[in-house]
Amino acid sequence: MTHKVHPKAFRIKKISDWDSRGFYDSKVNLSAGNRYKNIYEEDFKIREFLQKKLEKAGIEKIEIERFPNKINIIISAARPGIIIGRGGEEVENIRKTLEEKILNKNINQKKDKKESSEKKEIKIEIREVKNYWTSAALVSQWVAQQLEKRIPFRKVLKQALSKISVNKDVKGAKIEVSGRLDGNEIARREWLKTGRVPLQTLRSDIDFAKNQAFCTYGTIGIKVWIYKGEKFD
Repeated sequence: MTHKVHPKAFRIKKISDWDSRGFYDSKVNLSAGNRYKNIYEEDFKIREFLQKKLEKAGIEKIEIERFPNKINIIISAARPGIIIGRGGEEVENIRKTLEEKILNKNINQKKDKKESSEKKEIKIEIREVKNYWTSAALVSQWVAQQLEKRIPFRKVLKQALSKISVNKDVKGAKIEVSGRLDGNEIARREWLKTGRVPLQTLRSDIDFAKNQAFCTYGTIGIKVWIYKGEKFD
């Protein structure tokens, strides 16, 4: 089997950064591995909850910054008004739900195991994605929605690439779909590309995202690459 590496892994601290970062452990001892495991599981549950809850808001990414007694959650979305709600009611409800269902549950489990646990404060920060068609994650979501509506995949790919290439910041883009395309019995892989997408150059600023379209005839895999030029130190 081939060894697949996420393109972001090569570019950490040069072009991009981790989505989970900050204060993860204050003591290094034999039980540190278990604490790391619990914290990463907590991050996974937070992301899973927010992605299901805010599915219609067009979530680009969810970043989690940890401090000793505080967790800062940064949500980048195309429609932030859905997340905020009237007078910020929706954000407050989401924050309370996260504290009750995820953080308090983990704290109670730690108490049962007689581990040290401190209550943490959650702060939610919302950032608006100004241009929908320069985000690979949002484009992959749009492609998935169109495929689930049974629109022919070639038409979807051409429409997406034409909308992406209009932007001045974008130097090139590539979209790939795989599976039982248009309901055919034999699964295959098809892709379309416009401009340059230099995947071998580490200084190239490439936004990459994966998604899935759950159609009646099967699951279609979607990959999107958007090239935005080169970044130098």
